[in-house]
Amino acid sequence: MDAALVSFGVIFVAELGDKSQLMALAFAARYRPSPILIGITIATAVVHLLSVLVGAAFGAALPTDTISILAGVAFFAFAAWTLRGDELDDDEAARAAQTSRSVVLAVGVAFFLAELGDKTMLATVTLATNHGLVGTWLGSTLGMVAADALALVVGQQLGTRLPERAVRIGAALSFVLFGAVLVAEGIA
Repeated sequence: MDAALVSFGVIFVAELGDKSQLMALAFAARYRPSPILIGITIATAVVHLLSVLVGAAFGAALPTDTISILAGVAFFAFAAWTLRGDELDDDEAARAAQTSRSVVLAVGVAFFLAELGDKTMLATVTLATNHGLVGTWLGSTLGMVAADALALVVGQQLGTRLPERAVRIGAALSFVLFGAVLVAEGIA
């Protein structure tokens, strides 16, 4: 229980203002919150499970430079894709209205890549070296999801007040910024 509480607190605070929280805000301006939260939760649970296992097996000595650079390049691709936009025919639009699987997948992949080598992942690895594995995994996952849920609320409010083109450009710029930060972190 102590591991869960410590991990929740550390990760919640570390996530405030982090790039993945800003991504949640950008996604929330465009999509419904439930598939976004599902994607965030799945990606976070997987990344933090890997982090806990790595922390237990190898300690805090994990080189993440290459992972950061590859994730940054992927974010540049997300930015280009966002700016290009997608055109849906009537049949595709009807299916998109009925399912949110594609949003869950897009959010999940984006968050998974963003969290690889991120400070919350490294904090979880470090916490796992000193605390219980299950408590650290549960606390860190819930802490991150809680912080990103706050961003969803703010993003939903912005999405109802901004035109779609502004949201698309803002999201693309966010992806470019996140990609640049990841590449810079990997090179540094």
